[in-house]
Formats: sequence, C-alpha cells, structure tokens
Amino acid sequence: MKAGEIASLVVALFTIMAFFMGSIRWLVKHYLSELKTNHGGTMKDQLARLEARVDTILIMLQKS
Repeated sequence: MKAGEIASLVVALFTIMAFFMGSIRWLVKHYLSELKTNHGGTMKDQLARLEARVDTILIMLQKS
C-alpha cells in the first residue's frame, strides 16, 4: 500500500468511529433526558404519578 492509500484508510476509519461515538452520545443524552423531571412529560414523572396512585389504592384497601 502506498502512503496515500494508508492515509485515506485511516481517515475513513476515524470518520466511522466518530459517527458511532456521536450516535452513542446522542442516544445516551436522549435516554438520560427521560430520567429528569420536567413537570409532567417524562417517564420519571409518569412513574411517580403511578406510584402515588398505587399507594393511595393500597391505603384504601388496608382501611376496608
């Protein structure tokens, strides 16, 4: 292989690695944003509401 071919191969590999690293970074950022509260829209908020409802139902069942 000539020097130009090696250089183009290295650049192509770095480009592919950068693409995958950027994709993984975006996915992690997207999923972590679902775990922060934003007053109603995230998965964490929805789970908190469901947990509160289940607790209310359990208290009502224990009283009867």
